[in-house]
Amino acid sequence: MAAFQYIIKDVKGARSEGIIKANSLDEAVDKLTAEGNTVITVKTAAEGSFRGKMSLFDKLMLQIYKWRTGVGLKTLVFFTRQMATMFSAGLTIEKSISNLEKSEKNNKFRKVLVRIANDIKKGFSLSEALEEHPGIFNPLYVSLVKAGEVSGTLHTILDELAVYLEKLEDTKRKVSTAMTYPTFILCFLIIVAFCLFYFIIPMFAKVYADFDAELPIPTQIAIAIASWIGANVFYFFLIILGLVMTVFLIYLSDRGRFIMDNMVLHFPVIGGLMKNSILSKFARTFSILMTAGVPIMDTLELSQDVVQNAVVEKAVADARDMVKEGYTVAGALKRTGVFPATLLQLVATGEETGDMDRLLAKAAEFYEKLVDSVIDRLSSLIEPLLIVLMAAVVGTIVIVIYLPIFNLGLAISAGAK
Repeated sequence: MAAFQYIIKDVKGARSEGIIKANSLDEAVDKLTAEGNTVITVKTAAEGSFRGKMSLFDKLMLQIYKWRTGVGLKTLVFFTRQMATMFSAGLTIEKSISNLEKSEKNNKFRKVLVRIANDIKKGFSLSEALEEHPGIFNPLYVSLVKAGEVSGTLHTILDELAVYLEKLEDTKRKVSTAMTYPTFILCFLIIVAFCLFYFIIPMFAKVYADFDAELPIPTQIAIAIASWIGANVFYFFLIILGLVMTVFLIYLSDRGRFIMDNMVLHFPVIGGLMKNSILSKFARTFSILMTAGVPIMDTLELSQDVVQNAVVEKAVADARDMVKEGYTVAGALKRTGVFPATLLQLVATGEETGDMDRLLAKAAEFYEKLVDSVIDRLSSLIEPLLIVLMAAVVGTIVIVIYLPIFNLGLAISAGAK
């Protein structure tokens, strides 16, 4: 007898899942519906497993592939929303994609839509056609579409997926907006500091050299740095590029990414913003996957891929292993020590009532509101703080440059007395 993994809702509407043995899929469905249960999904227990161990080179190649083939989240949101609308209106998948392909302005994505339409004409399902383009459609997207196809609720899943992506895009936009101004100011500060060292300090160095004056140590250090940059400007930019590439490669490694992501989560103010954004994505993803009828183990694995933070990913992976050993989801998440009490309480209540998908959607809304409040506070605090930082850095460099003149003025003043 084969083993089949199932998700059902009983006569009271409570959701449950498990494994049942039967000779065939039809027999498994008959057994499950015999007591009045509503079957959400049934599949062979061997199906699943989305994650594989990748080498650093594989990760680099995958990243390059995503850069080369990927499209923006906004484009994907529009595609999903249009697909949901057309499919709900009664158009076939093939016709819907053909219509979208004709109106698509992004050349890269239009070519992808052409290939998807051709695959569907050859007899591929939508999920199979999407799976051929991992740079655009991640495992979460493909799995939700596949769940919709299996359960016969593809139009509903596409609509929920569109709402989900819109929420993600909105949260990402808010976080990006909050980070844009600080990033701009820091980049501008670096450019100003470089110009001072490359253009301004050498001019003062020539003047001081003509006077053959003994310079203060801070000024000597500044002139030495400026001289090195002036003589090795090519190597300077090469070193900067090398440092950026090194940090990028370290981030691709498991250990390096974990350390950097952990530092981000503990960074003042920004860490809280990022953590609330991650929890919002985790709860929203978990909710939509459970609503779509994806088994709990696959739900945890797919949610792990979405959070995009190594610390939280490890916590979800550990929780998944504990659930496999028999822990409840809430108990497993609690033992990781990463998830806050509010989320854990909602998960525990959801497990008891069989209403976890709705409660996690509420949790996602709660953390989205926290993101909004942090962004509001950042907007009022970050501008004066960055102005102070810029004034401190530029002011220090200027004072170091003029220090010999200040000393000369003091010496003249003392001599006059």
